[in-house]
Amino acid sequence: MTAIDPDTLDAEARRARRFTRINKADTWFRVLGLSWVTPILKAIAGDNPRAQVKELWQLLGVPVFAIIAFLLAWGTLAPQVQTSLGAVPGPAQVWEQVGNLHADAQREKEKEIAFYERQDARNAEHIANGDTDRVRERTYTGKPTYYDQIWTSIKTVFFGFLIASVVAIPLGIAAGLSVTANAALNPLIQIFKPVSPLAWLPIVTMIVSAVYTSNDGMFSKSFLISAITVTLCSLWPTLINTALGVSSIDKDLVSVSRVLKMNTWTKITKLVLPSALPLIFTGLRLSLGVGWMVLIAAEMLAQNPGLGKFVWDEFQNGSSQSLARIMVAVFTIGIIGFLLDRVMYALQSMFTFSNNR
Repeated sequence: MTAIDPDTLDAEARRARRFTRINKADTWFRVLGLSWVTPILKAIAGDNPRAQVKELWQLLGVPVFAIIAFLLAWGTLAPQVQTSLGAVPGPAQVWEQVGNLHADAQREKEKEIAFYERQDARNAEHIANGDTDRVRERTYTGKPTYYDQIWTSIKTVFFGFLIASVVAIPLGIAAGLSVTANAALNPLIQIFKPVSPLAWLPIVTMIVSAVYTSNDGMFSKSFLISAITVTLCSLWPTLINTALGVSSIDKDLVSVSRVLKMNTWTKITKLVLPSALPLIFTGLRLSLGVGWMVLIAAEMLAQNPGLGKFVWDEFQNGSSQSLARIMVAVFTIGIIGFLLDRVMYALQSMFTFSNNR
């Protein structure tokens, strides 16, 4: 009989626990787009370093190589293309404009701080002199910075997306549960789903202008116009995927709900939503992506505040820096779109994980 060294057992147990933690963390690394961290951790833990290096090359090395190749091709070919605004800017010129836009934002912020400091000093002087009727509180009205434009677009797309979700999910559940509701909604979906945001925008603009006659409310007209346009164009993927998810529920589960005599609310919350959740989140991710693209187009056409207006203003400006600034906006739009999708994927993973526990 051979005795097993207790120290060896303890080492194996610790190693097993270490790999269990790494595998659990891998789920969130994938959600955050950091799946390449897992092979590094496994290699450090001693799990076949050669295989982990190969996986690391696939997950990180190949994408980094592709990005470098893209930047080299861009930097080589861009100066050879001449436009009305000069040569197409390369990576260095675009990066320079990133710094310039940041510097412009800092200067505008300093102006805003100085404005409020002067206002506070002036009001304090009026109060000290007993002229309280001359005290005024004004809002700084300087031009929006690049960061302000980004924040405006993000707020708008989330507001429009929220309205779309509130409308689409209940309608999708109804369409999935009821053949009659599905027959009623299907022709409307088929007619309105392909409509371009450029067609919706004039209609939305006229209706909002007619109904929302003042800009003194909680939201400005331009914000509502952009948000409602996003809603009208982005609700369809969520509606369709929700209906598909609900209608695909196992018929045995539906039979069980009838046997248990579940009321409608209990059936939806305890049976329908948990079963249809993956497809619902797929629809939400698609809707948010569509909404982000629609918003930029709507802001450009309607000249509403946001990244779309920034792009259009730079195009109209026609300075030597305009093309590089437009390209900065293009990369910003793409990166934000990627991050929005990651946020939705993280929420999907959280809800799915909680549902499966």
